[in-house]
Amino acid sequence: MSYLLYSVSFAVLVTGTSLYLLRTRWLPLLPTPSALYFRLPSSFTSDIEAGLTSTDFDLTANVASGDSRAGLDQAGKREVMKIMKSRRVDFNEARRIYTEQNFAKNNIGPDGRPRDPKFVSFS
Repeated sequence: MSYLLYSVSFAVLVTGTSLYLLRTRWLPLLPTPSALYFRLPSSFTSDIEAGLTSTDFDLTANVASGDSRAGLDQAGKREVMKIMKSRRVDFNEARRIYTEQNFAKNNIGPDGRPRDPKFVSFS
């Protein structure tokens, strides 16, 4: 009986340790409930406080000029926050990934040119 108890406890210990060590591979694959991203900020000041700004994408000019808009797009913020959390990247990298994903959905290459075979460009 004790042999079975030791075997099960050893198997649980090995499985738990391997899951912990490999969590960066399997954790992003888990579905995250979208309720985590519902309460996102709705002004430029709140967007800055949430970390949705950088030197390349500066929102302080909007705040300084008294911009009365509601801030960044809610759906875009939600996706960028998901990318930042799942891939553990900064705001600029998450924004680049989000833009490239939107380009791919609309059949546009990462360089900004359409992938349509009928597209003609004069340069």
